[in-house]
This record gives sequence, C-alpha cells and structure tokens, in this order.
Amino acid sequence: MSAEHTEWITLTALGGIALVLVVGAAFAALARRLRQPTVIGEITAGICLGPSLLGLLPGELPEQFFPPEVRPYLNVVAQVGLLLFMFTIGWHFDSASLRGRGRATGTIWLGAAALPMALGFGLAACLYGSYQVVNGERIEFLHFALFLGTAISIAAFPVLARIITDKQLHHTRTGHLALALAALDDILAWCLLACVVALVSATGAGTFLGVIGWGLLYIGVMLAVVRPVLAALAARASTALAPVLPMLAAAGALASAYVTSHIGLHAIFGAFFFGLVMPRTDQHGLLRQSALIPIEHTSKLLLPVFFVITGLAVDLTALTATGALHMVLIIAVACAGKLGGVLLFSRLSGMGWHESYTLGLLLNTRGLTELVILNVGLGIGLLSTELFTAMVMMALVTTGMTSPLLSRTLRRPAATAVASGQQDTRPATALPSPGPR
Repeated sequence: MSAEHTEWITLTALGGIALVLVVGAAFAALARRLRQPTVIGEITAGICLGPSLLGLLPGELPEQFFPPEVRPYLNVVAQVGLLLFMFTIGWHFDSASLRGRGRATGTIWLGAAALPMALGFGLAACLYGSYQVVNGERIEFLHFALFLGTAISIAAFPVLARIITDKQLHHTRTGHLALALAALDDILAWCLLACVVALVSATGAGTFLGVIGWGLLYIGVMLAVVRPVLAALAARASTALAPVLPMLAAAGALASAYVTSHIGLHAIFGAFFFGLVMPRTDQHGLLRQSALIPIEHTSKLLLPVFFVITGLAVDLTALTATGALHMVLIIAVACAGKLGGVLLFSRLSGMGWHESYTLGLLLNTRGLTELVILNVGLGIGLLSTELFTAMVMMALVTTGMTSPLLSRTLRRPAATAVASGQQDTRPATALPSPGPR
C-alpha cells in the first residue's frame, strides 16, 4: 500500500467520522425534542446514512462517504467504543439491587425471560425455512433458535435506566424492580450469547467443550484473582494516579476482551465481565470520578460510529414483501413475549394491573443492547441482511414505543384522582419506595 493510498484512507476515515458525529448529534437532539432516548436518534442516524436513505440518492453516497476500503478502519473505532460501553455496563451492575426482593424478582424474571425465550424458539421455527442459508452456508437450527430466543428476551439496561430517571420512577418499587430485572436479563443474555458463539465457532463437540472449559477457567481467574487484586489496588490508589486510571481501566477491559475473543466467547463478553469484577467502592470515589466517567464519555463519543456500521448493514429498500411480514411478526412476538411475560408473572406475584403493565412496558425496551447482540449474530453468520434489517427495526420500534406509552399510562392514576376530587401526591406509580438498594 502506497503512502498516498494510506493517507487517502486516513483522511476519508476522519471525514466519515466527522459526518457521523454531526448527523448523530442532530438526530440525538431531535430525539430529545420528541421525548425519546438519544439512542433512538443515533440508531436512526446510522440507518439514514446507509443504503436505506442515503443510498436512495444519486451518486452512491454511502460508498462515497464510507468506501469499502475504509470500513474496516471505521469498524475498529466502532469496536473500541462498543467494548468500552460494555465495560461500563458491567461496572454499573450492582448485585445489591437484588437483595431483599429475591422471591418477587425471581418469579417475575422467570416470566420476563422464559416466555420470550420460548416464543423466540417458536419464531425461529417459523423463520428458519426462509433464513437457513446465510452467505451460501446452511446454519444449524439449534444455533439459530438459541440466538433468536436470546435476542427476543433481552432488555436494554442503560436505556431503561435513562427512561426510569426521566419519568421520575427511580424512587418507586417499579423502577427499582425494572432495573434489577433488566440487569438479570443482561447477565443471562451475555451468558447465552457466549454459548451461541462457542457453538458456532466450534468445529465439533470436543472443540465446544474446550471453549466452555477455557471460559470457566477465565471466569474463575477473574473472580478469584483479578477481582481481589483490583480491590486491593483501588484501596491503595491515590489522587496522584488519577490521570492514568482511565487508561489502565480501559486497557484491562480491552485485554479481557482480547482473551475471551481468543477463547471463542466473543470480545464483548470479556469487556463486560471485566466491568463486573471492578471494585464498587473505593476511597473518595476516585475510580468513579477518574476512570468510570471519562470512559463513559469516550464510549458515547465513539458509539455513533458503531451505529453507522450497523446502519450500513441495514437495507430497508431490499426488504421483500415476505421480509416485511416477517418484520411485523418479529415485532409482535417481541412485544407479546416481554410485555405478556412480565404482565402475567407480575400478577401471579401479587402486583396490581397498572404496576404490572408499567413494568412490562419498561422491560420491553431493547435499545443499544439489542443492536450489540444483532451485530454479533451478523458477524458470526447467523443473520442474513434481510433478517438483520427486520431485527434492527424491532429494536427501534420496541424502544421508541416505550416512552409515549409509559407517559400515557402514568397519567391515568393522576387523571383518576383529579376526577374523584382527590389530590395525588404519591409517586408516579402510586407505590411505596423500596428499602436501600
């Protein structure tokens, strides 16, 4: 590769990233004006910069702005942002939020995970005939079914946390329970996804068992060795180390991702698990202020590139009539599984209809977490472009519908109180605040 060509790739990549950031910021601002999570705007921006909208204009603009030769370099930037994001998600997970709610949480989570998973298997049986061949290779039904079940059952923890805060639900039992259930969903999803990746990458039963064995060894080392070491280092950290803490934390996350990728469990599992073993308490909150917050800001800066990489693989113009029907079916199954499962099992646990429905709406949010899983499926050859497009639209619809439906639902108790001449001074969900998380 000549120096001139290398410089062209560098400059084109820089120009593409600049375009992505500007368009992403504009769509994020528009989403906020529409009272939607910013991730809705960023996902939409990524789709619009791909063949679904920009590709409809003359001049093959997606190829001009993001040439095939440049996309691998953009993908590296996108992957760094994604891995740092997964690291912060793992770091934010707090098992203390589950304490004191074991029975209720376990009962509802059973429905929130089991019913969508079962419906996902049924959906896989319906779609397998149409999507069993990807890139000229036939995929195994077990792999396909496990992946769809995982994708249907996921809930988006980060987007959910933002919605709960915006709707003033973070001091209610519904808000606390939704976050706990979403956190459990995330743990289950990443574990199942790791198994799916191991199954697909393995060439036989022996290879699969080898991947699982190395994976268990990795988890054991992280819990028994790395976590105590990190806790000891955090206890001794001083403000003099503050400038290097984000670099060390990011290096640990990327190194962990490198290890799990070589094991065969996918890089995102390693970044997420490194976040899980990070210390939750440290002297004067030094780790949070000096490492967690800067890494979060960095991931938010780089994630729009990930959305564009995703959008380049989404092609609504290539969606056939059958594909459009499949997309509607996928959206219906996703909503029925998550909303129906949470609603049913919440009622069985003794919760009221209004609270159960509110909880179901919250956990039907999929957002960026869904996109991460779908990109893994596309990368390992389990999703065709058409099915990937339909699944991305499902993530967009289920996330976009949450905020307006939730606003309408939360207005009903207040309207009822006004009609009856009573002043409603209770939390939005009319529920008592739980104990300490």
